[in-house]
Amino acid sequence: MKVDYYLPMGTGVRGSIDHAERARRVGFDGFFTAEASQDPFLPIAAASAVTDGLDYGTAIAVAFPRSPMVTAMTAWGLQESTGGRFLLGLGTQVKGHINRRFSTEWVSPGPRLREYIEAMRAIWTTWQEGVPLRYRGDFYQFTLMTPFFDPGPLEYPFPKVFISAVGPYNCRLVGEVCNGIHVHPFHTVEYLRSHVRPLVEEGATTAGRPVGEVEFSSTVMCVTGTDDESMTKSMEAARQQISFYASTPSYRAVLEREGWEFGPELTALSKRQKWDEMVGLITDEVVGKIAVVAPVDQLGAALRSRYDGLLDRIGYYTLGDGIEGLTEEELAAVVASSKG
Repeated sequence: MKVDYYLPMGTGVRGSIDHAERARRVGFDGFFTAEASQDPFLPIAAASAVTDGLDYGTAIAVAFPRSPMVTAMTAWGLQESTGGRFLLGLGTQVKGHINRRFSTEWVSPGPRLREYIEAMRAIWTTWQEGVPLRYRGDFYQFTLMTPFFDPGPLEYPFPKVFISAVGPYNCRLVGEVCNGIHVHPFHTVEYLRSHVRPLVEEGATTAGRPVGEVEFSSTVMCVTGTDDESMTKSMEAARQQISFYASTPSYRAVLEREGWEFGPELTALSKRQKWDEMVGLITDEVVGKIAVVAPVDQLGAALRSRYDGLLDRIGYYTLGDGIEGLTEEELAAVVASSKG
């Protein structure tokens, strides 16, 4: 199991270099960014230019506001910059953000994402092999590539493509056409075993490929600390975060797999902004099913015990003080114990 470092929000492009170098020193396998309050690609471009020995990936970049041609070019450049170790993670986001934050059309997100991936690979094939660009789909058509705009071939394979997936369509899509999946941190082992993995396997079977070709990756919620006070703070932060995710109907499948019936009540409370009442519905048992609860010195072993055979890559989604205040030596010990 590989352990990945996730760049904190608001770090900035210059700061990402220091974070990547720290990740390499400590023993992380990968360096990942997310599209929230910062661009997901620029930190990777900066960090990979000066730091060797890591995988680099987006978890995730929002697909639809960017043309597949734009994303294909960015990924091509990052695959070269990282020495062939770039993992392009894409996500659809939700209708409200696509329409109102990005001012972009929202239509048939699953089938459109399928075409998005197909179109990028058609573009990459043109650049790599010099064949004419002839991609025609329902949502995207690409038929022009002149030498002036062709970056030429790479000495590396195509970038790996991961997508975030929650619903059945996208989980099957992972198995059919993707190299990997970014599982949402709001999950349980039961949800992974009985919902996500079977759907991915179904997609792989449809495509006639072994599911072993698909990498399963996720940030994992961790309730941790170095003493009782920090553990308590982390537990309460987890309770708050879980109540927020559980109030969102899109993630209702996780609750259904565990037989939890508080989803509609949480949704109603969230609409009335009753945040304290929402947190009160999340018991220690619920936290323990979603988050790994363990002191820092036992965290790695607990993560390995829970996810061995279920995930290929993990990142630490710590809450409260988490592990942010650890020395590099202490953090290295957590990373090493997570790998086994």
